[in-house]
Amino acid sequence: MSIFVDERTKVVIQGISPSSQGLYHGLRNRAYGTDVVAGTNPKRGGETIEGIPVFSTVAEAVAETGANASFISVPPPFAAEAIVEAAEAGVPFVVCITEGIPAHDEARAYNVLVRDFPGTRLLGPNCPGVISPGTCNIGITSGDIALPGGPVGLVSRSGTVFYQALYELTQKGIGQTTGVGIGGDPVPGTSFTDVLAAFEADPETKAVLMIGEIGGSAEEQAAEFIRAEMSKPVVAYIAGVTAPPGRKMGHAGAIISGSHGTAKAKMEALSAAGVTVAQNPTEAGERMVDVVKNLG
Repeated sequence: MSIFVDERTKVVIQGISPSSQGLYHGLRNRAYGTDVVAGTNPKRGGETIEGIPVFSTVAEAVAETGANASFISVPPPFAAEAIVEAAEAGVPFVVCITEGIPAHDEARAYNVLVRDFPGTRLLGPNCPGVISPGTCNIGITSGDIALPGGPVGLVSRSGTVFYQALYELTQKGIGQTTGVGIGGDPVPGTSFTDVLAAFEADPETKAVLMIGEIGGSAEEQAAEFIRAEMSKPVVAYIAGVTAPPGRKMGHAGAIISGSHGTAKAKMEALSAAGVTVAQNPTEAGERMVDVVKNLG
């Protein structure tokens, strides 16, 4: 079993064109086995691109194909509007990998979904997407670094470390139920706690690998959730241990001020919640090997 996506997932690529990043990654997702059923482009409705029927709107694509997931990689000025269009069309799961969306646009789109479309889950923006190994891949993750069969669920703010963590687990022969990249922007559609709750409820996920990074308080909130709600073992790594205070590192959300948002504070909060905290991604994989060996 996987969370958010499975063999029933039908994907529409928003903003598709012969030269678009959405098409490039969508074709790679399709080659992996993902059911890509449609694309949308208001100027290309009625066309077919690489065997993918194109519709003028998401609502038309949903009505004609039954699409139940959307993949968005349109340019930043149009991404928030694309997210809302998918929600208005009734798409329950939206993956947005676009980087550089203005923060006020992100906040507006997020609040529209929360207020008007609670049935739509947004993953991202600025994220690698989600992969259910061997079944479905929406986003930019390379499918060959993931291993089907569980028992580990993976959730990460960092895209780069997300890929490394998947690879580390796969190299050690540890399969994954689902890998979820939530993205590092200040207003993520899906949080650590959202994903942790889903993994806790998933009977096939027996342990969780969590990748955090400096900035914000999402990891501390996750630590509190783990302490209060989770029965499954969690291994964590926090990226950015050497980042100097006050300097932005990578993601828009990865900035620390004083003692707030530091790797040290996050690691301490997670340790206090019973999480096994590693010093680097390789050690995180090694610690997960130990956890899996002891699973009942």
